[in-house]
Amino acid sequence: QVISGGHYDVDCYVEDPNGQTIYKETKKQYDSFPHRTELSGVYTFCFSNEFSTFSHKTVYFDFQVGDEPPILPDMNNRVTALTQMESACVTIHEALNTVIDSQTHYRLREAQDRSRAEDLNGRVSYWSLGETLILFVVSI
Repeated sequence: QVISGGHYDVDCYVEDPNGQTIYKETKKQYDSFPHRTELSGVYTFCFSNEFSTFSHKTVYFDFQVGDEPPILPDMNNRVTALTQMESACVTIHEALNTVIDSQTHYRLREAQDRSRAEDLNGRVSYWSLGETLILFVVSI
């Protein structure tokens, strides 16, 4: 996700260890890319800003590796049902994961909105300074 800069868009591509492009998008502001790896090795992630070389951009990038381990060690091998306490723990854990995702989303939006507000504040300040100078020159 592009947090700040320009038109809030970048080019992105992902290559596998053999150099094959497995994902490529242009001028994206936000996207999601699920992929299950077939090869072990170094994958290349590239974010390009070639089409907008004069504006600096801040990009948030997050990836998750593997499946989340079960909250209870023997949860997959259980024959009996979960106790009420274990069931409550699983529910709370899932709710907390949802809260973490929501917090990350809201922090990103706050950073993006802060960047826009600071840009607008700078433009308003320069405009006000220009108007003040014009008023001063006209009044003389």
